[in-house]
Amino acid sequence: MALRVGVIGGGQLARMMIAPAVELGLELQVLAETEGMSAQLAASAVGDYRDLEAVRAFAADVDVITFDHEHVPQEVLRALVAEGVVVHPGPDALQFAQDKLVMRAKLEELGVPQPEWAAVRTEDELQVFIDAHHGAGVVKTPRGGYDGKGVRVVRSAAEAQDWLDGLVAEDALLVEELVPFVRELAQQVARRSGGEIVAYPVVETVQRDGVCAEVIAPAPAASERLSQVAEDIGRRIADGLGVTGMLAVELFETDDDRILVNELAMRPHNSGHWSQDGAVTGQFEQHLRAVADLPLGSTALRQPWSVMVNILGGPEKGTLGERFGAAMADYPAAKIHTYGKAPRPGRKVGHVNVASDDLDDAVYTARAAAAHFL
Repeated sequence: MALRVGVIGGGQLARMMIAPAVELGLELQVLAETEGMSAQLAASAVGDYRDLEAVRAFAADVDVITFDHEHVPQEVLRALVAEGVVVHPGPDALQFAQDKLVMRAKLEELGVPQPEWAAVRTEDELQVFIDAHHGAGVVKTPRGGYDGKGVRVVRSAAEAQDWLDGLVAEDALLVEELVPFVRELAQQVARRSGGEIVAYPVVETVQRDGVCAEVIAPAPAASERLSQVAEDIGRRIADGLGVTGMLAVELFETDDDRILVNELAMRPHNSGHWSQDGAVTGQFEQHLRAVADLPLGSTALRQPWSVMVNILGGPEKGTLGERFGAAMADYPAAKIHTYGKAPRPGRKVGHVNVASDDLDDAVYTARAAAAHFL
């Protein structure tokens, strides 16, 4: 009988696990939030991931639970684990991807390089931090933010007053130094529960309006030292937090040659989509191998360079499907992945991967192919 992997969340990450699950001989089942989501091909149930009874019923028919996102409440996850359900990554690890304040404190304990930070609850506390850090700070809501949401650059505590006013009980905001970075990087590693780890090359990510727009693998002009430091950080975090599955570590490269941890994701991540077509083992297959406790695959590059360009928004007229023919005819080297989502301004509706022995060619081809869908 095939091992049954249950994915909570029906988005594009679950969708892109379907093909490698078939190839690995795994039975993939998905708990989708609503009908018609990206992963509908494998959606065996529809329900609220915050509802213990719905999640418990879904878990009863699978051998291991994993995730399309990190938003399942701790109390739900811990109830499953207490009942003997195998959950990867488990709640003890996932908490560090769910709460940025908890993450910052743990990374400090592990000695991982990161921006200076503080938990603040009042306008005075926030202003003290801003004044001590060259008159600026990055304020974040600890939970729920992604793709630029829940993040503000402020130069006065008054600019975050509405968030401060909304705090309840022991809640706090996270404030970080405004890092003078020259570019953003990402380091992905995969870890099995027994401790086996493999690392992908560090990549450069290009953000536009707080959303990842492009990824280049490996990061251009990355020195051997930079690559080794990024990999060491990824491995240290994966081991230190006890991650099982894919871990993406978003990084800043600063103007004084430091590498600092920005954020974490414990699942396949946008910064790793290039690996579907650019690495021997793509991140979606690798995540399934890890959570199913199978030997991890090679992370070697298939070509010297791989470029991913996100399709953001989609066409103003017509459908994504109508654009495939022209894009494929004009750019046969491009690999096109769409998510089954309706176009909407700023929405991630797909991406294009190109692997090549020439970086300029890969960038041009990926951008041009993606432009067919806009």
